[in-house]
Amino acid sequence: TRTFAMIKPEAIKHMGQIFKFIVDHSLKITRAKMVQFSEEGVMKFYAEHTGKPFFNNLISYMSSGPIIGLEILGKNAIKTWRTILGPTDSEKAKVEAPSSLRALFGTDVTRNAAHGSDSPESAAREILFFFRDAASTNRMYYRPSALLRNNTCCILKPSAFNRNILGDLIISIKDSGFDVTALEVFNLDHQTSADFLEVYKGVMPEYHSMVKELASGPCVVLEISSDVYGEETPVKFRELVGPHDPRVGKTLRPNSLRARFGKDKVDNAIHCSDLQQDGPLEVEYFFKILQPH
Repeated sequence: TRTFAMIKPEAIKHMGQIFKFIVDHSLKITRAKMVQFSEEGVMKFYAEHTGKPFFNNLISYMSSGPIIGLEILGKNAIKTWRTILGPTDSEKAKVEAPSSLRALFGTDVTRNAAHGSDSPESAAREILFFFRDAASTNRMYYRPSALLRNNTCCILKPSAFNRNILGDLIISIKDSGFDVTALEVFNLDHQTSADFLEVYKGVMPEYHSMVKELASGPCVVLEISSDVYGEETPVKFRELVGPHDPRVGKTLRPNSLRARFGKDKVDNAIHCSDLQQDGPLEVEYFFKILQPH
């Protein structure tokens, strides 16, 4: 079964740990999108709470910073995810379910780290609203969270995404002084992948295999930003990612991301912008040009 999950503003900084929680409980992330809700978007999503005493508080909180909407797949996904979340009130969760997400990352009833659909009907409705209806209303309900400055592009390739390393990857990125300021799962077709990787055509003998890999299933595109590195972000992040060939990386740069998460030149886990000027352009391609208009 499928369920809809949402990481709320104050828990975004823990997204890596939360993604790990999901896969550690045999659930799979099939869709994901990090966005900034408008007040209209929050009102539409939480329409059932209209008029309740906490509604205004909920609206201002949920539109105060980026959130991540997720479609999660797995056996009894709705029940499993709600169990992982723990009691709605984070204070209560700390006592009754101390290892639950809300106990670890939430603070009260509203700021309770994450949301989970309560029934198959809610899950279907929320998935449809978040991934289809809201995406096509031309930013009325939300917009991508990308900052589009001091940034670079990072793509977790399909084979590596399938190995459930998204959480570990994000934790490593954050531990190295970078922020993940936009995130989305894309299913790129062969033509889009070929266009995107065109700079490697005739330069890298693996070009055709690289295109095939990028188009082979869902990938996760991240905007990586850093106030520390500023305009140097693409260069500094490229250093963290390491050599194209993870086997070379394992010897020369064992702590680099490709050495840790990649397998070979084609399945090297990660694409990152190679040139400083390409970083912002690649981010714009995914978070502006490829967005529904």
